Amino acid sequence: MAITIMNTDTPVHTLPANLRGHELLDDPLYNKGTAFTEKERDKLGMRGLLPPHVDSIQEQLVRTYDAFQDMETDLHKHINLRQLQDTNEVLFYRLLSDHIEEMLPIVYTPTVGLGCQRFSHIYRRPRGLFIAYPNRDRIRQMLANWPHRDVDVIVVTDGERILGIGDQGVGGMGIPIGKLSLYTLIGGIHPSRTLPIILDVGTNNQELLGDPMYMGWRHERITGDKYYSFIDRFVEAVKADLPSVCLQWEDFATPHARPLLQKYRDKLLTFNDDIQGTASVVLGAIMGAINVTGQSFKDQQIVFLGAGSAGIGVADYLRVALVGHGLSEAEARARFFIIDKDGVAPRASEDELHRRVVRRQWKPEYPVY
Repeated sequence: MAITIMNTDTPVHTLPANLRGHELLDDPLYNKGTAFTEKERDKLGMRGLLPPHVDSIQEQLVRTYDAFQDMETDLHKHINLRQLQDTNEVLFYRLLSDHIEEMLPIVYTPTVGLGCQRFSHIYRRPRGLFIAYPNRDRIRQMLANWPHRDVDVIVVTDGERILGIGDQGVGGMGIPIGKLSLYTLIGGIHPSRTLPIILDVGTNNQELLGDPMYMGWRHERITGDKYYSFIDRFVEAVKADLPSVCLQWEDFATPHARPLLQKYRDKLLTFNDDIQGTASVVLGAIMGAINVTGQSFKDQQIVFLGAGSAGIGVADYLRVALVGHGLSEAEARARFFIIDKDGVAPRASEDELHRRVVRRQWKPEYPVY
């Protein structure tokens, strides 16, 4: 008989009937650690596997925060939190919720960049899917290996343009893991309904290729038709196995970011965070500032320093907003001056970008088994 896991309001998940004892303690989604009650320890074959004291989640939070504070560097703190996430996800998210300002820069930017650079050296336990180019004929099989079939959000990267540090190969997996942690922490999406993916198409980072500890595919990046064919196989597999999922493209290099979005935007629920997510935040900030000054948005002239995928995405979003405020396409495009390393760049493209968001609420509380 399966045991239903309850939140304070409604059933969230079902504990597999055969998940007991050490196997249960090793599963981060279901594990409660020392918070398992006396009754649960007997029922689930845990008697003797834990210290005799039954902790409340508040007591566990004190212990885990003390351990976090004992870490000497931000990277060590990052490793500490990742290990907690891989051990007890409810406790991990409660700890982050209680110390969100202190821990967000550790879980995600800027520390996640260092975590990506050191990924092969700090690797502890698997999380997400590693889809490497040599396995391009087995993508559906790999998706089927993921234990949770109800997935709301995939964050995928190929590791080529990680933050401001460039090509990190398989180490780019740190970005989907970190970004989806924010989906749960801030967006309320249950962690079992998220899936981080790295598309390992090789790396041109010679330091990584020469590192005996590097865990990715040791090959220069594939390009051209081979690259796009591989991406196409991946998207088709996602459409077939997870047709209602939201697929977020993250940290793809400029030559690939927009073409991929353009190709798949009407084939499944998808968006590029660098192009569209950043753009929506910038537009909100600009509109807020204009409301304070009392000026008109359509009277603004906008200068960009940098013409990467994020910069052009922001410009495109602002162009659409200017048209919405009464300007013609030509008038809106004339408001922009985009400067890159070669000088003034061509006007932003005419494509209208869109973003759709899925959202399910989850509160990190221990269930009763």
